[in-house]
Amino acid sequence: MLMVQKQKVEDKKRDLEKDVNVSDVADFEPPRWIFCFRLMDQNVVVGYPSNPEGRSGSCRNVAVERPWGMKMQSQTSLVRTFGKREAEQSCLALLQACNTFEKLTQVHAHLLKSGLQNNLLVLTKFASTSSDLNAINYASRILLSPEVDTPLYDTFLYNTIVRAYAQTGDYKGRAVLVYNFMRECGVLPNKFTYPFVLKACAGIGDLNLGKSVHGSVLKFGFDNDVHVQNTMVHMYCCCEGNVEMARKVFDEMPKDDSVTWSAMIGGYARLGLSADAIGLFRKMQTVGVRPDEITMISVLSACTDLGALELGKWVESYIQKEKVQKSVELCNALIDMFAKCGDIDRALNLFTNMNERTIVSWTSVIVGLAMHGRGLETISLFEEMIEAGMVPDYVVFIGLLSACSHSGLVDKGKRYFDSMAEKYGILPKIKHYGCMVDLLCRAGLVKEALEFVQNMPMEPNQIILRTLINACRAHGELKLGESITEQLIRNEPMDESSYVLLSNIYAKMLQWEKKTKIREEMDEQGMRKIPGSTMIEIDNEMYEFVAGDKSHKEHKEIFEMMDEMGREMKRAGYAASTSEVMLDINEEDKEDALNRHSEKIAIAFALLKTPPGTPIRLVKNLRVCADCHSATKFISKIYNREIVVRDRNRFHYFKDGLCSCKDFW
Repeated sequence: MLMVQKQKVEDKKRDLEKDVNVSDVADFEPPRWIFCFRLMDQNVVVGYPSNPEGRSGSCRNVAVERPWGMKMQSQTSLVRTFGKREAEQSCLALLQACNTFEKLTQVHAHLLKSGLQNNLLVLTKFASTSSDLNAINYASRILLSPEVDTPLYDTFLYNTIVRAYAQTGDYKGRAVLVYNFMRECGVLPNKFTYPFVLKACAGIGDLNLGKSVHGSVLKFGFDNDVHVQNTMVHMYCCCEGNVEMARKVFDEMPKDDSVTWSAMIGGYARLGLSADAIGLFRKMQTVGVRPDEITMISVLSACTDLGALELGKWVESYIQKEKVQKSVELCNALIDMFAKCGDIDRALNLFTNMNERTIVSWTSVIVGLAMHGRGLETISLFEEMIEAGMVPDYVVFIGLLSACSHSGLVDKGKRYFDSMAEKYGILPKIKHYGCMVDLLCRAGLVKEALEFVQNMPMEPNQIILRTLINACRAHGELKLGESITEQLIRNEPMDESSYVLLSNIYAKMLQWEKKTKIREEMDEQGMRKIPGSTMIEIDNEMYEFVAGDKSHKEHKEIFEMMDEMGREMKRAGYAASTSEVMLDINEEDKEDALNRHSEKIAIAFALLKTPPGTPIRLVKNLRVCADCHSATKFISKIYNREIVVRDRNRFHYFKDGLCSCKDFW
């Protein structure tokens, strides 16, 4: 019977990668590595006492407590104990000082020579050190070799390997494999096992796998452990479409510390459910739980997504009042929030006063300046970063190239793109090529942009092709735009945005029958155009409007204000850009359609609800249209308001009838 069980374990080792159907672990094949020494005989039983770090005894399903580092042996072998103790301490000291992979292999050889290949304390430290040196694959090939007597292993050693894989970028699936293998060997998991396994499931994003582990948590009775519950909330938030399950776990667990709240708030923020994140943070305050820096980073991320500058300012003052530790990460989050919520000068001030800066600090400001169309300042800051000895990464170049694009700096953009590989050894990615296509298209160099795309070393993605199509429509290259759009539809027949682009091109060409046919085809396939929407923050509350929106309780007053705006704008010389309306209707109806755009509704609401002279800040989900851009310039002058608009691509500052983009966007 024992031989059969042992054979099953050996078979399990060889089939380890088949335990879980996860694509990123398919190449996990432990080599057949044979240990040179055997330390323990059949009469030696090894176990470890329970302790705060989670080690519990397990050896051939028997747990025997013993002092750390001591073996329970017969008196005849007691003489050898002290020598082994010295060897153990020596090996542990070497592992503690080990800081390179080469040294790790030397310590491994010393471990074997000292006869410590079955010493669980040494093996656990070996696995931990390997993890620190990004060499956990090396350790696992040794520790989980088919020839090794793994039934001697205990929970703590397995936990160390599982944790190491859970912390990797590309091998999280192996954490689940090791966990399954541990179970197959009869080693029981403890409450420290599941946070690591659930973290791995979160990284993989496999909901079924996560539910399976959740079932094991219930089976072994760890569902009331707060650390396991916190990681479970995180796991469900990371698995697409299961935030409701995360909230269910959250609602049913104790909520006495900030970690629990941070897990759920962070989950909402990552999923773009920013209003829910802010709402939960406010509830956290009402129950009296003090947030930590992790909570505040998630809340700032939600403020950034919503464009809620006033709320972001309140969060900054709250951090100062509550003396929340201002780590570099929290400072970076504040910089990013201010930059993307429209106060780039405040972001620059925070950046200037930082004692320690990381590449994220520089990137946040560079990307922020790019969004605000301050291209020359972006370039100056980039050069300052290089002089400070900071090595740029690929994200910095995305911000730098975007700044050149929004400011029309074509030659500088080309120079920096070429310098990526030539000077900094960074191979441009698809996003960098997208920035270059955008740069050329904004400058009206459509043919050059097309040639650039044709010479790319990789296939263009949908974003690049759509950039080309929009440029063709804007610069009159309608036939070329039609051809590219048809190709895009052939490649992605279920993407509604491509049909909308083709429909708009036909409208621009006045081919109304073809436009109608495209719209009918969309209806048949159940496709819907993403509606334009605009959000505005007033008195720490967020309001969202869509085109023609009458859902607000004061919609009558809002539309009356819009009519007044229209009359005042016409009196000042405004003429509606009816060419923006892609409908076969008369000019008067086109003007009426333009007057009901979401940003105009939001501006009318702001004029009603805020004191004269107060700045108006809007966040739009799409690129601002030419007519709304023109109208907002008139409104800023007529009503003496500074209007800040963040659209999908950048910021626009309207004041005294002018825009910061200088009509280049």
